[in-house]
Amino acid sequence: MIEIKEIKKSFGRLEVLKGFDFSLSDGKITAVLGPNGSGKTTLIKSILGLVVPDTGEIRFQDKPIKNKWEYRNQIGYMPQIARFPENLRVAELIKLIEDVRGVAGKTERLIEMFELAPFLNKKLRQLSGGTRQKVNVLLTFMFDCPLYILDEPTSGLDPIALIRLKDLISAKKAEGKTFLITTHIMSLVEEIADELVFLLEGKIYFHGTFEEMMQSHKEDNLERAIAKILEENA
Repeated sequence: MIEIKEIKKSFGRLEVLKGFDFSLSDGKITAVLGPNGSGKTTLIKSILGLVVPDTGEIRFQDKPIKNKWEYRNQIGYMPQIARFPENLRVAELIKLIEDVRGVAGKTERLIEMFELAPFLNKKLRQLSGGTRQKVNVLLTFMFDCPLYILDEPTSGLDPIALIRLKDLISAKKAEGKTFLITTHIMSLVEEIADELVFLLEGKIYFHGTFEEMMQSHKEDNLERAIAKILEENA
């Protein structure tokens, strides 16, 4: 699905990605973990073509993405903070995204699942942070995509909405969809992720399963295993 070969990226003198190989397994949920400043956001933006690596190559479905844009129509992207046009109503935003994509989205079930019907005619500036995040979920999943990239997807969601998001992710995975998720919620990682990637200072320090992480660091808790990596590289 995604192949990354020796990508490096610097912003001025700050080297953010320091060169690594990484493949995203089809039909699996891969969680990318790491402290702030580890390179997670730059990695995601590089995959989406929003940041151009200085060196290296990214391939999507066996094709290089450099100077391309059409491949993005096959990715459902959920940013950590969704910045919507404040003067639009929710229904207008949905229609706008459909027009950009050139295809009608599947919204009815998502509107029901996240109880958004009462808000469709409200302007986005009138919505609470939690409701805006539910709209963010809807916009991400309203199109059928082989790959979904979710950046801190649980931010602002109430417990019921969080359960429904996890159910939605599980259902999509059962359909063979692939996920790349960043999160600081370790319980979410333990519950849904098939693979873990731990980034630190622009390098991959671990890539494998939850069980392999526990065995390699002789811990029975993900947070403790990550703390040990940080201590070892302090």
